[in-house]
Amino acid sequence: MKHTKRNIFIAIAVGALSVICAGFVHNDFELAKNLDIYSSLLRQLDENYVDEINVNDLVTTSINAMLEKLDPYTVFYPESELEEFKLMTTGQYGGIGATIQQDSEYVLIAEPYEGFPAYNAGLQPGDKILEIEHKSVKGKTVSDVSNLLKGQPGTSIHLSVMPYGSTKTVRKEITRQEIKFPNVSYSGMLNDTIGYIRLDQFTENAANDVKNAFIQLKNQGMSHLIFDLRGNGGGLLNEAVDIVNLFVNPNNVVVSTKGKSSDKTQVFATHNAALDTKIPIIVLVDGTSASASEIVSGALQDFDRAVIVGQRTFGKGLVQNIMPLSYNTRVKITVSKYYIPSGRCIQGIDYGDKDEKGVSKHKADSSATAFKTKNGRIVYDYGGIEPDVKVEIPPYSTVLLAMFEKKLIFNYANEFKLKHKNIASAKDFTISDNVYQDFTDYVKAKNLSYETFTEKQIKALKNSCKDDKFSVAIENQIQQLELAVQKEKATDMDKYKKEISQLLQMEIVSRYYAQKGRIENSLSIDPDIAKSIEIFTDGKQYNNILKAGSKK
Repeated sequence: MKHTKRNIFIAIAVGALSVICAGFVHNDFELAKNLDIYSSLLRQLDENYVDEINVNDLVTTSINAMLEKLDPYTVFYPESELEEFKLMTTGQYGGIGATIQQDSEYVLIAEPYEGFPAYNAGLQPGDKILEIEHKSVKGKTVSDVSNLLKGQPGTSIHLSVMPYGSTKTVRKEITRQEIKFPNVSYSGMLNDTIGYIRLDQFTENAANDVKNAFIQLKNQGMSHLIFDLRGNGGGLLNEAVDIVNLFVNPNNVVVSTKGKSSDKTQVFATHNAALDTKIPIIVLVDGTSASASEIVSGALQDFDRAVIVGQRTFGKGLVQNIMPLSYNTRVKITVSKYYIPSGRCIQGIDYGDKDEKGVSKHKADSSATAFKTKNGRIVYDYGGIEPDVKVEIPPYSTVLLAMFEKKLIFNYANEFKLKHKNIASAKDFTISDNVYQDFTDYVKAKNLSYETFTEKQIKALKNSCKDDKFSVAIENQIQQLELAVQKEKATDMDKYKKEISQLLQMEIVSRYYAQKGRIENSLSIDPDIAKSIEIFTDGKQYNNILKAGSKK
């Protein structure tokens, strides 16, 4: 009787694997043979392995290892991860509504979301979480604490926190609620005529949310629209189609999917009357705009309905379906590739083609095929949507990255909030010379240490010189170079004042005006926004970009 229950579990586990394979068209001998081998192996391990084994862990690990051979979007969800699954599919979860981050042995509140339980309970960025349900969370990871904070909406959770800048412990009882992140995180007028809508995700009602924001802006006098899809990793395909339909007439194919089986080959077209087919639109994208974001930006580009501004998108042209499995588990499977109106598939990585190290290969620009937009403009299937107007975004300086790593900007914003009760409006707040000097002094007091790329190269050169036994004269020259680099490095705070000030002011603004304030403040210093306003101001430039024969 020792293994009766465990054998039942093994049967369940193997049965679940059978369900995974049940939908395959070719359920042939090889499939049946390998399932039998797997079942036999699992039983032998359970019966004969020297120590007790956790069958559940073994099965989950083996499933995940199997799926790693495919693509990163084909994922198994055990019952224990249903909250994560729900967040992925609906944008909703039960919790307190805050992002958290690791800080040594404890986890901190990074940002409470306005209007949600953490925010309403007075939690602030930098608050240290000491206990959850009267149990210490010292040494717990972000993942551990996140799992403890999540739970059924309506249930209470008891926290002990140490507010930033305090040595006293504060106890809070917070009632979890259904956390639904907004699809449209911000919309507003940039000036008298240009409206702005930022869409962060494509969960349920995304198209309706964009529609409502658009109507509100039109009522405020909007005659040009900047539609921001930067950082938007995608979501529901039908919402993407419906958003395109807001600006494109009915009966236009937005996207088609092609898979192994006929039921995975589908065509998705606009079907409603458009909201506005005339208003000039600029769509902002970047390297993290993916999937549904690429369908929207690519379709509007192919229809010559919008000018795309920013950086090349991620290149995810794969479609996933959620399949139910036994015992309340799920699997998300890549079932097809999608093609936008010109015929392009924008998938950038071929997960079936790996190099000798097992790394999937990215599609080379040289192998891209030319396609045509509605007006006859040439576009390419580079792997991602190539903007009509590319804006170069320089990489952050080493000193700024070091500040992020050491949380100096994050902590200074907290210190600033403790000292200043109010600031100017989110739109108008800027970093004055006095504030920047104070921040510079703060950084010096923290003894910020970082190594530049040049310093790394010099270190490698010194090691090479030792190996080659070069003369003392060479060593002296290297020392002089090191001193010159240190002298130059000492000016970094002045050299990179603009980029440091911009990020510092957004961080400070978020302490007073939350997420919407951060976005509003960023708009005036955003190079993509500045380029878009320039294009709209010069009406000929916008129209010329969309003409046949325009250069890409």
